Amino acid sequence: MHICLSEATTMPAPFAEDVGACVAAGVPALEAWLTKLEKHLESHSVDDTRRLLAEKGVRLVAAAYQGGLLLSQGEQRKAHFADFRRRLELCQGFEIRTMLVVADFVRAVDATALERAVVSLKQAGQWAAGFGVRLALEFRAGETFCASLDTAVRLVAAACERNVGVCLDTFHFFTGPSKEADLDLLTPQNLFWVQASDLAGVPRELATDADRVLPGDGDLPLDFLLGKLRERGYDGFVSLELMNPTLWQTKASQVAELGAAALRRVLPR
Repeated sequence: MHICLSEATTMPAPFAEDVGACVAAGVPALEAWLTKLEKHLESHSVDDTRRLLAEKGVRLVAAAYQGGLLLSQGEQRKAHFADFRRRLELCQGFEIRTMLVVADFVRAVDATALERAVVSLKQAGQWAAGFGVRLALEFRAGETFCASLDTAVRLVAAACERNVGVCLDTFHFFTGPSKEADLDLLTPQNLFWVQASDLAGVPRELATDADRVLPGDGDLPLDFLLGKLRERGYDGFVSLELMNPTLWQTKASQVAELGAAALRRVLPR
């Protein structure tokens, strides 16, 4: 498995500082936060940004997040897909091969909505394939729609596009309705991306993104989970993703160094 830094972990820092933080931590892979990259490109050209990445030896290996694709309708759907296409062009320009997709936030879902979600996910996958991009669908604990690993796997299977797979976030796996048995649904063909963080001293039912801590600093059995993913054949990136306001007050390079060291300690050898 390969270590990656998510820009969500250093959210207040600008894109260029995150690139430098990767260098300081000895991590050559960055999961771009799309709004950060887009903000950077308002004052820097694509060519200059490519040169920055090449000089620093850092690759953009994934981009997060795109939402609004699965259940939106009418003009809202057109707007989300227009945004999606623009971001696919951005990924293509920076050779970002994986885009993370989140399900829509809704209060209730019926059978018709699920069918629409599958059709939309399939269409999104076909669009992404034209740009050489894979889509990794993330389930999120506590949401009404796509809150568990098994639901994400089944949506991906129903979409039936080779470039559509699953993103597994350890926080959402352990704090939501996902079960250990769901891990047996994963294969090298459907698991596209993994994000890692830990949790300490907070009941899982009450945990929020702000409660995430560095891997190994909490109570989650990350060694078991990551070991299981290795057994299932996963050998891709494990991205450090924390939205912890305390860490956000620390210099990005320090967070990256601490995070990379923590992640290396919990990765299976």
